[in-house]
Amino acid sequence: MIVLQDVSKSFTLHNQGGAVINVMSGVGLTVAAGECVALTGASGAGKSTLMRMIYGNYVARTGSILVDRLDIVQARPREIIELRRETLGYVSQFLRVVPRVPTLDVVAEPLRALGVSAKDARTRAAGLLERLNIPQPLWQLSPTTFSGGEQQRVNIARGFAHAYPAMLLDEPTASLDAANREVVLSLVMEAKSRGAAIIGIFHDEDARNRVCDREIDVSTFASEAAA
Repeated sequence: MIVLQDVSKSFTLHNQGGAVINVMSGVGLTVAAGECVALTGASGAGKSTLMRMIYGNYVARTGSILVDRLDIVQARPREIIELRRETLGYVSQFLRVVPRVPTLDVVAEPLRALGVSAKDARTRAAGLLERLNIPQPLWQLSPTTFSGGEQQRVNIARGFAHAYPAMLLDEPTASLDAANREVVLSLVMEAKSRGAAIIGIFHDEDARNRVCDREIDVSTFASEAAA
């Protein structure tokens, strides 16, 4: 479902004489349907950079990144947008939403974008918000007014609203209390059970051991610091 072959990434520092920072090279990775793979390595090893390349936020310098047979490296912007809408979900650590949109509609939006009726999308959203212990009186308020922990749970609910065939999870259990951590781990296991291919960053070792099938140490792909 997700296949990376000979992927490399570098950044050009135009404000520093065009110096090139080589981040990683020779990345190869395959994630099958129903499998969860953890990206590990010290801070700065390139875990988030690799996730952003898979999602299409960063462009790889070389190689191919196939998600459901679409090569992200060569894809046109509209193809990436369509892939994100239907196939590739991304749960980041930060919630970015339009102000004044009610929380219920924020969570339902990925389903509405796929043509699901407002009633059915909001029913799914309500179920996730309830599971993640967001009090019902808050559902009609904008999540921009919520605490950091509440925003994180709204972000998780939104990320799991649609049954994406492939998912990227960036620290989904970070800063959560024990009860909500268990809910998130259950959501990950349910996604695996329905066949989702998942790549995640889990600094929580216990969470990683419970939901991930194997680990990939991103530092093994480190390049020379500069060229």
